[in-house]
Amino acid sequence: MTGRPTIADLAKAAGVSVATVDRVLNSRHKVREETARRVYDAAKSIGYHAVSLLRQRVFEDLPQYRLGFILQKPNQSFYQSMAREIENAALSAPGVRIIPQIDFNMSATPTALVEKLKAVAGRNQAIALVSPDYPAVTAAVEELKEKGIPVFSLLSDFAAGVREGYVGLNNRTVGRTAAWMIAKAAKKPGKVATFIGSHRFHGHELREIGFRSYFRENAPDFEVLDTMVNLDTEEITHEATINLLQRHPDLIGFYVCGGGMEGAISALAEEKMAGKLLVVVNELTPESRAALAEDLVTMAVATPAAHVARELVGLMVGAIDRGIAGVPGQTFLPFDIFTPENI
Repeated sequence: MTGRPTIADLAKAAGVSVATVDRVLNSRHKVREETARRVYDAAKSIGYHAVSLLRQRVFEDLPQYRLGFILQKPNQSFYQSMAREIENAALSAPGVRIIPQIDFNMSATPTALVEKLKAVAGRNQAIALVSPDYPAVTAAVEELKEKGIPVFSLLSDFAAGVREGYVGLNNRTVGRTAAWMIAKAAKKPGKVATFIGSHRFHGHELREIGFRSYFRENAPDFEVLDTMVNLDTEEITHEATINLLQRHPDLIGFYVCGGGMEGAISALAEEKMAGKLLVVVNELTPESRAALAEDLVTMAVATPAAHVARELVGLMVGAIDRGIAGVPGQTFLPFDIFTPENI
């Protein structure tokens, strides 16, 4: 397509007639919501000049919801992908007009996180966030609950018994799956290690617990070393991996339970460890995909971001409609597994 897209170009991209596009643009006759959304999505994809008008036409008669989301580490490709999927889920939710506000927590302190949570809650009807499990956060969630604002824990649980619900993976199962892979792929028993971002991240701790429990129950001949805290940072993980390899030349593998895998991957590449260790990481990113291809990583356990976002948005809207639930819930979604053979 060359030049400015025309109404005919839009009709072709949406798979509808020019007359249907005209009806959506000018509200001449009622058009099915599904069709109107298809026209709007097509307008966005081809850069049609009246996309803002189309958005108004598509959503003007629908009930409106303002949802707030607080993610971690805006520069990480996983959280960038999560933000995109939340936006997509908000725009595609049927029968409602959702206005998402996506923010990022730039500080690791409980005080800063609580301030961010309260600021976002002041502009939205429901909140979802990725957070460590701090008492101060629990107190803030309880305060918002009393005001009728439901708060959901995303990816890593916190404020158990207070938050509206948890949406993410069964992290204990993830940890056991990582251990299963290493135990089954190892030629003989040996030393294995784990990295976690913080003991305050409930999801990381559950993965570590699952990892250790699998070896304790099913592969007791393996030695699980003391867990290392990497604060989810690439630099700390890189240095810790180098030290781990030097201190334990008989190491057979390790699992990065949280973030920071990029540092482990770069350390393995520097030490020319391709094919020599069994390494499990989280999320399929450009870095982990390349590491799988180069045999630096054995397996990546990935969060189905689109599925999580759709489920989360639906639960948030439901909580607004019905009010705060009497019993907090949790929603476990299946995770994806990637190896060098299926990337």
